[in-house]
Amino acid sequence: MAESGSDREPAGSHHDLLREVEDLIATIESDVEVRSIRAMAARVVEVMGLRLGLTGGRVYERDGFDYVQIATFPDDRVLSTVRVPDSYRPIELVRELRFVYMRADDPALDRELEERLGAREFAAIWIDGEGCDCIVAFDLMEGSVPIDVRLTLSILRYSIQHRLSAVWMGGVLEEARRIQASILPRRVPRYADFDMAGRVVSMEGIGGDFYDFIPLGPEMFGLAIADVSGHGLPAALQTRDIYTGLRMGLARDLKITRTVERLNRIVSRSTLTSRFVALFYGELSTNGLFIYVNAGHDAPFHVDAAGVATALTEGGPVLGPILDATYERGFVRLEPGDTLVFYTDGIVETEGVNGAESIEYGTDRLLAIVRECRDQSARETVEKVLEDVTRFDRLSQANDDRTVVIVKRPS
Repeated sequence: MAESGSDREPAGSHHDLLREVEDLIATIESDVEVRSIRAMAARVVEVMGLRLGLTGGRVYERDGFDYVQIATFPDDRVLSTVRVPDSYRPIELVRELRFVYMRADDPALDRELEERLGAREFAAIWIDGEGCDCIVAFDLMEGSVPIDVRLTLSILRYSIQHRLSAVWMGGVLEEARRIQASILPRRVPRYADFDMAGRVVSMEGIGGDFYDFIPLGPEMFGLAIADVSGHGLPAALQTRDIYTGLRMGLARDLKITRTVERLNRIVSRSTLTSRFVALFYGELSTNGLFIYVNAGHDAPFHVDAAGVATALTEGGPVLGPILDATYERGFVRLEPGDTLVFYTDGIVETEGVNGAESIEYGTDRLLAIVRECRDQSARETVEKVLEDVTRFDRLSQANDDRTVVIVKRPS
């Protein structure tokens, strides 16, 4: 009979066994080469085989209502093409209890089926989560101690699932990083005498902030900054939609308000999530005229040569919540000695401490740094702002993405 829900043999002392299992878990989680279920199972046999009587085994993956063999370990062998229905009793047991120990003479086994699979006496665990639905069956030698096998494999099951989750998340974040890297400007364009620079610092390696410099012809370029709610892959995908939609609208020579309204409809109808997007988009002519639309974004500033700051607020609501939202244009002229300051809320909402009181970085401190850097380049100003925010941060780490873009027209 299957040893699944209870063990027949006394537990005794398992101190040494648990220490070996802990060492094995540390090995699995630290070895970057051990990424697949097969590789992890093979490592278990390699390290604990003699101790537990494990000789090898098979990995099965769900396919419809069946499980099919996808790998053997520790050696690759010819795989069985037999499909095992999920109604097969050993599979029902392992899915219900997460672990099953089947003796060779167990009446629940179909001996003909097991011979075709290459199995006899075995212990199995169910691995589920992150798109994975697999059963790992370990072949056992005669004399294996059921309670030792169960204790070890049950603990290892959680470790394997944790490792798979980490690998899966690593792949997700890597894809998100690739998406973000593909849309951030690779170089700063040169227009007339304007000096421009920008930088994104993401909270967790990838987030929803982005900025863009968009060539519109020899006399004009577009400048966008956006903050997509959330982080990770969903935010990266939504950011890519904004990037693509904005450039497609501009390529069709749509007016600035029409372009933003079109983007709003894209976000509003998105099936990715219920996310919203704060966007600021403007077009700067070489004569200094800047036409813009602010869609719910933290208001950028126009700082004139005398240091007087004006918030750029004309526009409308954030993109997404209101399908038929409309937007207004704003205008400002960038004269020699003037600066445009763009930022996301991760800058001004960074928390610091003043005595016992928690305070936000705020726009006053941001503008003070910009004014101090009036004779420095756009790139130097961006770096000074980010350095000052880092010093101010009481947590010593970003809890939101931080983006700064500076455009200067030298005197």
